[in-house]
Amino acid sequence: MTQTAVTPTAMTQPPTETDQRAFPDEVVTKSLVRDITLPLGAGTLALITLDNGFDHTKPNTFGPATIAALAGVVRDLAVRAAAGQIQAVGITGKPFIFAVGADLSGVPYVREREQAIQIAQAGHAVFSDIMDLPVPTFAFINGAAMGGGVEIALACDYRTISAGVPALALPECFLGLVPGWGGCFLLPNLIGVQKAVQVIIENPLNMNRMLKGPQAARLGIADVMFEPADFLEESLAWAAAVVSGATSVERAPVDKDEAAWNMTLDMAKALVDVKTGGRAPAPYRALDLMRGARTASREAAFAAEDEALGDLIMGAELRAGLYAFDLVQKRAKRPAGAPDKALARPVTKVGIIGAGLMASQLALLFAQRLEVPVVMTDLDQDRVDAGIAYVRGQIADLQTKGRISPDGANKLTALVTGSTDKSGMADAQFVIEAVFEELSIKKQVFAEVEAIVTPECVLASNTSSLSLTEMAADLQHPERVVGFHFFNPVAVMPLLEIIPGDQTDAAALATAFAVGRNLRKTTILVKDSASFIVNRILGRFMGEYSRIVDAGTPTAVADAGVAGLSPMPPYVLLGLVGPAIALHNSQTLNRAFGDRFYVSPSLQALVAAKKTAYDPALQIPAADPVVLSAEQVHDQVLTAITQEVAAMLDEGVAQAPMDIDLALITGAGFQFWNGGITPLLDREGYSERVTGARFLPPGVASVAP
Repeated sequence: MTQTAVTPTAMTQPPTETDQRAFPDEVVTKSLVRDITLPLGAGTLALITLDNGFDHTKPNTFGPATIAALAGVVRDLAVRAAAGQIQAVGITGKPFIFAVGADLSGVPYVREREQAIQIAQAGHAVFSDIMDLPVPTFAFINGAAMGGGVEIALACDYRTISAGVPALALPECFLGLVPGWGGCFLLPNLIGVQKAVQVIIENPLNMNRMLKGPQAARLGIADVMFEPADFLEESLAWAAAVVSGATSVERAPVDKDEAAWNMTLDMAKALVDVKTGGRAPAPYRALDLMRGARTASREAAFAAEDEALGDLIMGAELRAGLYAFDLVQKRAKRPAGAPDKALARPVTKVGIIGAGLMASQLALLFAQRLEVPVVMTDLDQDRVDAGIAYVRGQIADLQTKGRISPDGANKLTALVTGSTDKSGMADAQFVIEAVFEELSIKKQVFAEVEAIVTPECVLASNTSSLSLTEMAADLQHPERVVGFHFFNPVAVMPLLEIIPGDQTDAAALATAFAVGRNLRKTTILVKDSASFIVNRILGRFMGEYSRIVDAGTPTAVADAGVAGLSPMPPYVLLGLVGPAIALHNSQTLNRAFGDRFYVSPSLQALVAAKKTAYDPALQIPAADPVVLSAEQVHDQVLTAITQEVAAMLDEGVAQAPMDIDLALITGAGFQFWNGGITPLLDREGYSERVTGARFLPPGVASVAP
């Protein structure tokens, strides 16, 4: 297989002055072309490599200048194909990245609907030109592919995918958009509407779930999958076989029966209703587009996508979604209020008090991410053995799934040890407790550990609600105590709330932030206050919901009132958290702040009956039922949350509204298209009605003028 030199006419055209004015901050992704002589006498394939000149930390995106330049390249290739100079066209990406779609950082520059329409039309035009090339076209999906990156692949005749692709998705509905460069038309017509619903609707609304390479291949998004080591070489050889006729591509026919197609979309709408409560327009527009995709021509389908994008790009949900995205990508990497990194002390060994499920998850996480010895302790050997067994079982699962090598598994296994004797922690620089959520027990544990470790060793607590100041009050070195609150499951949830006590010093706090950063968590500084940020907001939310249900409103009506606010119905969330933990949190908050935090007798009955999920049979009937409408439920709950957000900001629990939003997004799965919580409260007028002012400054997470 030989490569020819790149001809000047095939190089990326420079962005025009108009393109640069439209989006002055665009990082242009170049379309670099090289000719490759295919085996089997298949002729020449012109391979477009998408590359913005940066490493994988800055993925390829499509802004106006990128689209304009790509269009020029495709026009040149059409001329060459017509002249018989090339027999195929391929598209791939730079190492580890195919393309992740439109450069959404340009959205603030879009101030009129007509501009949004033009963006949609420009993408459709170049992707249509790819579809109309007179030679076979191939997408070689070598790395992460999202949004427009998936859509440019769908515009090709054939697709290969690497087994190592870590993420493939059409995440637009997660942000407040639709796949608007062909995705809502091309995908259901390729793999069927039921599978397309999974990718376009279900995955985005389930905390933006991504597909890995093998999953995408099984869905039929790619025709064939190859291993990462020789992916491009194998893809080119396969393309040659297709072009030469040695290989024929067979695809399952798409069932376009009208009744079945519409029933699938009706069922998907019911899911969207539950997830959004009708308050997020994007998934409904996506469903409408997919409904039309069954019979629409390409031109009509693309025009409908243009109109949808024109509306949604100017909408509030997208602005909130981009605000949330910015929080996760930028603010999360520079925690507000964190001390100077230079003050952090090195951590070469970690101790964990406890060997239950949470402690065992922590042990595995610390060993994986810090790669230092981790020692677990508990009251008896059986508990220690159970904790170690859990860690080893998880390591074995990782090896079975190919996530780690046998050598890596052996190394991790050797790092985690256990004992009933705390003396093994004497040389640890960081010790975290994960014992029962009772202040006296935690104080006793810290007193025992303090007698063993050095004065500089940080003592961290995984408490979800208790005061760090009180926890440290009787220690000789209270300045070393810090809250280190993880969210369950530890390996999945990104958030780590870091809480200093009144006497915590800068070195201990800096060390905690450094450890959190090395654990690859989103760290947020939180004032020492009952239940901190996430559990306090959830406590007020769940308490108000329970108050409404206990007073007589049916749960179905109450669920409809909060749909689109929380990531799932409250009593489903209760089952995940556990009634006992939820009750403890509500009681803690009630003691700290009074009756605005409601303690539900029905929840107490659940806990007394040792139930692990909501049981309507234990719901205590209201003496004088008050039945609210869904809108009244919505109003009462959001009013309560607005009051709590304002109180937390007044008390300095969070550094800014942005940190409350970041905490709820990364710790509780609040939706991007809401922006967390404060953009929603601003957008629906609750912040001004309850507090007299918006939470966020003008222009932040708002609709463009």
